[in-house]
Amino acid sequence: MKSTTISYLNKWKKKRKKFAALTAYDFSFAKLFFNEGIQILLVGDSLGMTIQGHNSTIPVTIDNIAYHTSAVHRGAPHALIISDLPFMSYATPNQSFKNAARLMRLGANMVKLEGGSWVIETIHMLTERSVPVCGHIGLTPQSVNILSGYKIQGFDTENANIIFNNAKAIEAAGAKLLVLECIPSTLSKLITDTLKIPVIGIGAGSSTDGQILVMHDIFGITDGFIPKFAKNFLSETGDIRAAVRKYIYEVESGIYPANENCF
Repeated sequence: MKSTTISYLNKWKKKRKKFAALTAYDFSFAKLFFNEGIQILLVGDSLGMTIQGHNSTIPVTIDNIAYHTSAVHRGAPHALIISDLPFMSYATPNQSFKNAARLMRLGANMVKLEGGSWVIETIHMLTERSVPVCGHIGLTPQSVNILSGYKIQGFDTENANIIFNNAKAIEAAGAKLLVLECIPSTLSKLITDTLKIPVIGIGAGSSTDGQILVMHDIFGITDGFIPKFAKNFLSETGDIRAAVRKYIYEVESGIYPANENCF
């Protein structure tokens, strides 16, 4: 079986073939997701909220991400696995090198880090050292204390320009992928059309090259606040595997996200 690689995503973008991704945290779900057609899996620091029960991603450590990366890799060794670098695990170049290398050795194919201009040098240095990087801008959950909550970003012209310029700088620094979270659909379309690298959206409209959701959201088992962009696919199918297939189908066909899921 061929492994999913970055080149596949680049070809999909050129062909305008949309793709679906999901978070995964363990062997069983990683295997199930890949077997049903999900080829991109994110070991997200969202596990701090979904698995550990915290109210943010801040408490998640590199040890936590390493543990779950190893499990996900065993479940889906042929998937493209992206692992988050959690809060304060890439504050310095040496931290970034050490922690990225650890995750790659455990099975990650790419690391994801949040931030704009301040992470550009880190992205460049990691890329030089053969570590594929996924950027993440818009709503960045690790900045929850600065942002004073989980708020939509990019509605005003100044903030939109910052996000757009950061997207271009992240690509120029060598990032192979970009995640846009909770920004207006018009802004995400502009970024997706401008960049050559694939762009994945979560709460960023339907114009991105791919979509990603937290696995708990597609099954309707999210505790507490349910984001506007979330959709319970399990309630429509009654079966976990069928829910995953429906999610893939709706992303690839452009049904999801619908207008009610966008900003």
